Amino acid sequence: MRQKILVIVGPTSSGKSALGVELAKKFNGELISADSRQVYEGLNVGTGKITKKEMRGIPHYLLDVTSPKKIFTAHDFVQKARAAIDDITARGKLPIVVGGTGFYIDALVGRIVLPDVPIDKKLRAKLEKKSTKELFGILKKKDYRRAKNIDPNNKRRLVRALEIAYALGRSPRPMEDRPLYDTLWLGLRMPENSLARKIRARLLVRMKSGMVVEAKQLHKKGLSYKRMESLGLEYRSLARFLHGEITRAQMIEELNIAIRQYAKRQITYWKRKK
Repeated sequence: MRQKILVIVGPTSSGKSALGVELAKKFNGELISADSRQVYEGLNVGTGKITKKEMRGIPHYLLDVTSPKKIFTAHDFVQKARAAIDDITARGKLPIVVGGTGFYIDALVGRIVLPDVPIDKKLRAKLEKKSTKELFGILKKKDYRRAKNIDPNNKRRLVRALEIAYALGRSPRPMEDRPLYDTLWLGLRMPENSLARKIRARLLVRMKSGMVVEAKQLHKKGLSYKRMESLGLEYRSLARFLHGEITRAQMIEELNIAIRQYAKRQITYWKRKK
């Protein structure tokens, strides 16, 4: 028999983490975070990482597993998440995967096969010199399907996607007929206007909670602005603000728009799974 797991997906700010904790309480579960940036230590306020209080005593996996100075890949996530599922199941508990990084979750459950493409340092050095706009334009030509589901402002992901596209021609297609787990999927949706209001309110709360101070501390500990910007979304705008490229007001407005666009991409990604 395949292991039973629960997977909760949906756009940012839709309440996935709170629902995951509630269901874990009710069904003797433990949570696995499927967020590509919450794996990094110190990226707490900016990523909206769940707090100890919000966890309500429920164990959480795949949070704070590596330094933000290091690269953490989808392959790394799959290895660690599958080990966590085995551990949780062995103790008679229900693994609950919660997150918004669709590619990670699809790779975890076997809906896609991760490409065995090694890092190409020469190609990366060449691509790193280009802007995110240029990289996104190239990706649309090389692998339009992958371009539809990627953050066009996340340089790290754009470079990796192009690395795969140059090596294989395109990213792997979904493989619906090879599920590794007995999975119950829960997808969260809310009206667009409600989600937009929640995104802005949550952003303002994080600003008051010290998002800028957190970014300053990360930089003081050795995280370069270039690396911070490559982490995308909040950290991209925070790096631009701290570097003096934009004002605080411009950063908030830039982020509000970027997070809403990200939420739309997440919704589009999951629409294909009815």
